[in-house]
Amino acid sequence: MELEDIIGYTLRIGVIISVALILAGLVLLVIKPPAPHILSQLAEPRSLINTSSISPLAALAGTSSLNGLDVILLGLMVLIATPVLRVVFGLIQFARERNVIYVVITSIVLFNLFFAIFIIPILLK
Repeated sequence: MELEDIIGYTLRIGVIISVALILAGLVLLVIKPPAPHILSQLAEPRSLINTSSISPLAALAGTSSLNGLDVILLGLMVLIATPVLRVVFGLIQFARERNVIYVVITSIVLFNLFFAIFIIPILLK
């Protein structure tokens, strides 16, 4: 299997998994709704619920207990991780082709993604 095929499957499977998780989370919200004040807080433009403070491990733990909000958050995390994986596979592809310019450019893009995902939320706290 070529690397381009792996990249294509990664994008498709990542999007399908994230959509399935988000839909499952919505169904769980209907079946097993959280406290009414939590839903009203989520609907407000200046919600007090800060999703950047919820760790992936906490979302996984909430998912195992069928918490709809945590399942939706996990789906969003998968959706965010999918293009990051695409950039990683692109970096591998350019490295295998020994294309130094694109390895450097892709490395900068990957650094910017990791900086925006992991470092900026820490700096904003």
